Amino acid sequence: MSKPILPGATLGVLGSGQLGRMFAIAARRMGYRVHTFSPDRETPTGQVADKEVYSDYLDLDALRSFATEVDVITFEFENVAFEAAACAAEYVPVRPAGEVLHTAQHRLREKTFLSDAGFPTTPFERITTVEELRAASERLGLPAVLKTAGFGYDGKGQTVVRSTEALESAWRSLSTEEAVLEAFVDFECEVSVVAARGVDGAFAHFGVTENRHANHILDVSIADAAVPDVLYRRAEEITRGVLEALEVVGVLCVEYFVTREGELLINELAPRPHNSGHFTFDACVTSQFEQQVRAVCGLPLGSTERLRPSAMVNLLGDLWADGTPDWAAALRDPDVKLHLYGKREARPGRKMGHITAFGRDGEDAAARARAARDSLSR
Repeated sequence: MSKPILPGATLGVLGSGQLGRMFAIAARRMGYRVHTFSPDRETPTGQVADKEVYSDYLDLDALRSFATEVDVITFEFENVAFEAAACAAEYVPVRPAGEVLHTAQHRLREKTFLSDAGFPTTPFERITTVEELRAASERLGLPAVLKTAGFGYDGKGQTVVRSTEALESAWRSLSTEEAVLEAFVDFECEVSVVAARGVDGAFAHFGVTENRHANHILDVSIADAAVPDVLYRRAEEITRGVLEALEVVGVLCVEYFVTREGELLINELAPRPHNSGHFTFDACVTSQFEQQVRAVCGLPLGSTERLRPSAMVNLLGDLWADGTPDWAAALRDPDVKLHLYGKREARPGRKMGHITAFGRDGEDAAARARAARDSLSR
């Protein structure tokens, strides 16, 4: 096993959004320096990093220079070109490995990997023409969900097809050469498991979190989802299996549908910290971001114990429609924690921050988080 990368070293992050920001905060608290690399300037990560490098991910000369100044590289989102990861790996460890990124950033590769490995997924088919779409829709049935094969998140790059008459327009709307058609799942709820795997194969997870969405964007996450013990254990088992099959070193989130029959189906993978794990920043002994630092640096994983019942709500740019939100109003509840990401422009649907709240149980915490958010625009 490789030697641990100890505090005082420099950690490189490909990507520069809010996930990198919270990773950098955790890393700097532990005594590391942080450099970030992305095509954007004055970014959420760059505001708290020691160095911000502005360049395209496919500028391999810039990436080589970046890699020579850091001791390990990780990701803060998966839509980084695989070539960038491969280039960086010539100089320093890249964790998770570029092969994990390559699989998870492309829906067809991801679903094919999961299916071939025996993990439960929704039935799916590869689509490259409208004729293939028509044939697949007859086999899978309608409604069904048509998604671009690569580079999609928060509901982008996908559409629900409800009738044969809508097939052609749905195909045109994606403007892609390759897509995935998935059978429609009538699910009871959506849950996720954020987990970490160390260099030594150690595994730790943050439990099963219930996720409630609005307009395809995560709205509320409630820690310790109210699911049967057998489903909880099954989610842990599958998640561990996914991390081991991919040989992940770092943090990865597995998103699931819970069917009305009580079965789990994997919806998506995210090979980095996840929005549904933001509550861990305040509510756990070790946050998902500190756990990412520990894992990629080869340190022992930390305790994921939950200190209090908690829930998180996202703050989208829509809240700024009538001016600056009333932050003082939200903070009148002493059990509310506010996180803002330093983004300069508020746009509808853009994640600008989040609120974590504590309560008697998960539902009480969720109600307090929603109340705090509602108070922002009164």
